[in-house]
Amino acid sequence: MAAAAMAALARPFRRGPGGLGTALRRGAAGGPWGRARPGTQVLRKSLQKGVVLSAGSFLVYEAHKLISGFAEVHASFKVEDVIEQADYLYGSGETEKLYRLLVQHKNSDDAELLWRLARSSRDLAQLGSTSAEEKKQLTYDSLEYAKKALEKNESNFAAHKWYGICLSDVGDYEGIKTKIGNAIIIKEHFQRAVELNPKDATTIHLIGVWCYSFAEMPWYQRKIAATLFATPPTSTFQELFSCLSAADPNFYSKNLLFLGKTYLKLNNKKMALLWLSKAKEYPAQTEEDKQVSDTHSWCLAFDFLGSFS
Repeated sequence: MAAAAMAALARPFRRGPGGLGTALRRGAAGGPWGRARPGTQVLRKSLQKGVVLSAGSFLVYEAHKLISGFAEVHASFKVEDVIEQADYLYGSGETEKLYRLLVQHKNSDDAELLWRLARSSRDLAQLGSTSAEEKKQLTYDSLEYAKKALEKNESNFAAHKWYGICLSDVGDYEGIKTKIGNAIIIKEHFQRAVELNPKDATTIHLIGVWCYSFAEMPWYQRKIAATLFATPPTSTFQELFSCLSAADPNFYSKNLLFLGKTYLKLNNKKMALLWLSKAKEYPAQTEEDKQVSDTHSWCLAFDFLGSFS
C-alpha cells in the first residue's frame, strides 16, 4: 500500500509542462531565461537541493497521510459502498469473494449488511466444495447474522425472510422434532416479510415450500407435530399451488420444480411435465440451480410422465 501511495503522490509531479518535475529540470539546464550567472550558481544549486529534499519530505508526509486516510476510511466505511459492491458480487455469482467482503463487517449494526452476510454465509455453505464441518458452522453463523439483523431493524423484510430460511436450515442439524417445532416461527417470519414487501417473489415461493412440506408430511411426522402443538400446522396442495403461482413462476428454478411436483400431486400430469421440463432447462447460475438440473430422479420422472403427455 505504501508503494502504491508513493506512486500515486509522485505521479502529478511527473506529468504536465508546469509540474514540479518540469520546473526542476528547467532549473538544472539554466532555466528558460538563458545561462545563469556564475555568482548565482551556488545559490541556485543550494536552492535546488533544498527543493528536492523538501519534495521528498513532502512525498513521504503525504504518503503517510494517504495511508492513514485509507485506514480511517476502512474504520468508518460507508455502508452504501459496501452494499453496492456486495450486490455486484452477488449478481456475478462470486460467492466466496462476497463472503470475504461481508464477513469483515460481521460486527456491524446495519441490518442491510447483516442480512446480506446471513445470505452469503448460507450460499457458501451450499457450495459442493465446502466441507461438512464448515457447512455446519456457516449454517449456524448465518442464523446468528439474520437474528442480529432483525434485532437492529424489525421492519426489514429481508431480515425476516433470511431468518426464516436460516432457522429452517439449522433444523436439519437438530432433528425432526426441532424442525417441526420451528415451523410456525418460520412461517410467521415469511408472512411478516410478505407484509413488508408484498412483491418479493422469493418469500411467496418460500411460503409455498412451507405448505408443500406440511401437505405431504408423512404420518410419523404428523404424530410428532401433534405432540408439539395443540393444533398442528397443516396445508393442502391447492394452498401450495396458490402460493407458487402467485410468485413469478420463472424467477427461480426451484419454483418451477415445485410447480411441477404440485401439479403431479394434483393429478395433472400434462402440466407437471411442462413445469418439470422448464425446471430441467433452467440456466444453472447457482449451486441450487445445478442441484435441480442434476437431480437423478429426472429420468424416472420423465419416463413416468411421458406416457401421459
